[in-house]
Amino acid sequence: AGYRVIIFDNRDCGASSEHEGEVYTVSDMGDDCVALLDHLGVGENVTLIAHDWGGMISLAWALRNRSRVKRLVLLNTAGFFLPQSGALPWRLKLLRHIPSELTVRGLNAFVRGAIMGCSKRPGRMTSAVKSGYLAPYDSWSNRIAIHRFVQDIPLQPGDPSYDLVAEVDAALGSFSDLPIQIFWGEKDFVFDRHFLAEWRRRIPGAEYHTYPDCGHYVLEDAHEEITPLVREFLIRNPVGDGVSRAASGEVDAERSHP
Repeated sequence: AGYRVIIFDNRDCGASSEHEGEVYTVSDMGDDCVALLDHLGVGENVTLIAHDWGGMISLAWALRNRSRVKRLVLLNTAGFFLPQSGALPWRLKLLRHIPSELTVRGLNAFVRGAIMGCSKRPGRMTSAVKSGYLAPYDSWSNRIAIHRFVQDIPLQPGDPSYDLVAEVDAALGSFSDLPIQIFWGEKDFVFDRHFLAEWRRRIPGAEYHTYPDCGHYVLEDAHEEITPLVREFLIRNPVGDGVSRAASGEVDAERSHP
């Protein structure tokens, strides 16, 4: 209530059409985001709410459209390379270094693994919720984007999205003047404590909410707690105010939710 919410459907995810043979890099997703917002006539006063790979996509877009972005809400994501203190999880490493097309596109192992391990609070991943996650990826052709996203994780120079991620990594501090709210499920096996520590180092003035018993799907685990906090954050940081009260210390900038 009170806000226009646009939910972005990445190429070949959700209900989008199939584009076999297209490119699925961070840059392409950012271009799609620009095209969608321009098509819908959305100009200024954008609040980006981003999770997982959407964080890098959104921040890359925001870097090129800085004047349009007024607030950031981030959930278990990254705006930088893999922290030096951490390591790429073996599951993702395996999918990048073996012939993974059969595993990801044939067996749907990526999505099936996610619905088994990315939510940690008991009873959250009901049969209906699992069916919702599985529904868009019901065939070989409908799983191409998942496969391409894993392949696009930039680990070394020469990887397709490496230069763009390097640009976001280097410029991340330029977002510090925005109101930023970060939610974190601490039982995430990918975006783990090393990523959270890096966010705190890079953006110490953000408002942090951590959930020790939640996983990567933090919105599945704690949406009843997170949604009111996001609403309160938007009210407290109205567009045009120009001041992040969280960053200026007027509110408790770090809260753990046991």
